[in-house]
Amino acid sequence: MELLKVKAELLASRMKQWKYLDEGVKITLHPYRKKNLEEFFTLEGTLVACKDVDGLFKTLNISHCSDEWRLFIDSSKVSPKAVLLDNGNVLSSIPVTNAFGIEESDDSMKQLLQYIKYETYKWNIVIALLLGVQLRYTKFPCFLCEWDSRDKAHHYVKRIWPARQILGPRHKNVNHHSLVESSRILLPPLRIKLGLMKIFVKAMDRNGTTFLQLGQKFPLFSDAKI
Repeated sequence: MELLKVKAELLASRMKQWKYLDEGVKITLHPYRKKNLEEFFTLEGTLVACKDVDGLFKTLNISHCSDEWRLFIDSSKVSPKAVLLDNGNVLSSIPVTNAFGIEESDDSMKQLLQYIKYETYKWNIVIALLLGVQLRYTKFPCFLCEWDSRDKAHHYVKRIWPARQILGPRHKNVNHHSLVESSRILLPPLRIKLGLMKIFVKAMDRNGTTFLQLGQKFPLFSDAKI
């Protein structure tokens, strides 16, 4: 019904008053359920960030070891968010930052990492924006190697591309200094499906068994689509 909290409380009391509910039905409201967690967060303008990660985990009765968690930053043009994900995907995600009206840029990412004290914990990160690589319309889009997106003559032919030796500003589509170590960057499956796979698959042998098997599995697809 998209009611405000005050109107939702009023509706609940009226429903009991008018006896629209059975006597055994209980209505429970949680207006203060986040009170014990507010002390671990700070508000700076439109940015909410966790200032005490260890204290937050202790209050949630979860042991915190930085090697057992990874930091996922949800890329957004107006509202970047960051959560901690359990490597075993057993425990629930822990939100640590939420910003509204802040563009995803090198400066905003740097500010975000400073607030959550990333240098102290050094979680693995599920995003490549923090390495300063240009996001779109790039000749060298990969932060791992020097795959040339415009060298179409060697796509599907050249299988081994040289690894990146330098990841610095003004060098092969790198705009800013890296905010984290490249070894800490993880490739999320969703981004592989949406974009990275389209890049990496061009290093495969077009006449190899992989493409032949795909053609047999999807006989109605054209060669270009496969």
